[in-house]
Amino acid sequence: MQIGFLEIKWTDILDITLVAFLLYYIYKLVRGSVASRVFTGYLLIYLFYLIVKAIGLELLTRILEYFMGVGAIALIVLFQQEIRRFLLLIGKSTTLTNNQIFANIMGTEVPLDDSFPLKTIVDSAKTMSSEFTGGIIVIQKEDDLSKFTESGDSIDAVLSKKLILSLFSQYSLLNDGAIIINNNRIMAAHCILPIANNDDLPSNYGFRHRAALGISEATDAAAICISEENGKISLAIDGNIKIVTAAELERDLKTYFFNKN
Repeated sequence: MQIGFLEIKWTDILDITLVAFLLYYIYKLVRGSVASRVFTGYLLIYLFYLIVKAIGLELLTRILEYFMGVGAIALIVLFQQEIRRFLLLIGKSTTLTNNQIFANIMGTEVPLDDSFPLKTIVDSAKTMSSEFTGGIIVIQKEDDLSKFTESGDSIDAVLSKKLILSLFSQYSLLNDGAIIINNNRIMAAHCILPIANNDDLPSNYGFRHRAALGISEATDAAAICISEENGKISLAIDGNIKIVTAAELERDLKTYFFNKN
């Protein structure tokens, strides 16, 4: 295709489309965080660099080239969480990672099946909500959460509603922190989770909400947060958190873990 003095090939169109697609998903991952402003600033500097290079300003081009080289390393440090989430998004989009043979080779867990008592967790969250009992329930998917379970007290007990309510009771010594559930067992309680640094969170979101959001950003686990102030249930998945009803909680968890609506 000839447009004026430009000759455009189909590979050029494909190249532009893929770059635009990549930039869109990068912006989608960092949107709403401080990293989005850093990404926008770096992108503007790169566009300025291309203009300066096209004009032929050699000295300024050389300075910007050095800056871009150092800046690339700085971006890897600044965007390590976003890069991890991007790679996690790619990994979760392939059916290969859910294959039993592949999971055994890689040493990863197979996703939960229909026998997992999801309703037990939902009923526990509903009861805690009605009694204004605060807590965080983390459900492991594929990522290893051993470093977070080790930060708390080991339980390794069969999952049950009574046990969940007992752990988060105001008289329990383990009611502070999160419980982590994996393969029909409560692995640990009183666990410390990473805190999200999102400055755009609503002011009514407290420490528990930031911890639930933080674990969903760092891993593919789902985190249920129950507020002791208003009894509302929040669900954090893939770095996003929202207030849900008990019915919406069950539906969203089924969709996330079992691909069911």
